[in-house]
Amino acid sequence: MNMDRKLQDAFNEQIKNELYSAYLYLSMGTYFDAAGLKGFGRWMKGQAKEEYSHAMKLYEHLDDRGERVFLKAIDQPPVKFSSALEVFEETLAHEKKVTKMIEDLYSMALKLNDAAASIALQWFVKEQVEEESTAFGIVERLKMVKEKSEGMFMLDNELGKRE
Repeated sequence: MNMDRKLQDAFNEQIKNELYSAYLYLSMGTYFDAAGLKGFGRWMKGQAKEEYSHAMKLYEHLDDRGERVFLKAIDQPPVKFSSALEVFEETLAHEKKVTKMIEDLYSMALKLNDAAASIALQWFVKEQVEEESTAFGIVERLKMVKEKSEGMFMLDNELGKRE
């Protein structure tokens, strides 16, 4: 059941990265709430919860295997944004960065012949396809509407329906 120490360290690093993602999206949510775009804010807070659950999946994988979780310091996320489009362009860029981290972690698990870690990480690989696709779709829709337009408020309403 023991994991290679480098892989264990990489899992702990990814836990931190997922928690940073949650923190980033929570910060983005506060921006939207302050701007009166409560639907966008709700969507981002939902995203923050999802990222926290990703961190916990990694945490539980280590714990289930009898490995120690070492929590690391989380950087402060940005707090100033200029528009909804900028926020979602940053979201898409961030998700692409996370995809690279997950792919690197998955490659490491494969190289170390850790089948359990590889299988656990396959879920994350699939999840990142969805994460990037969703962020890209919202970016494209935001490009079609102008800030403070009827379309913007319709999109705010739609995103606010996220559970």
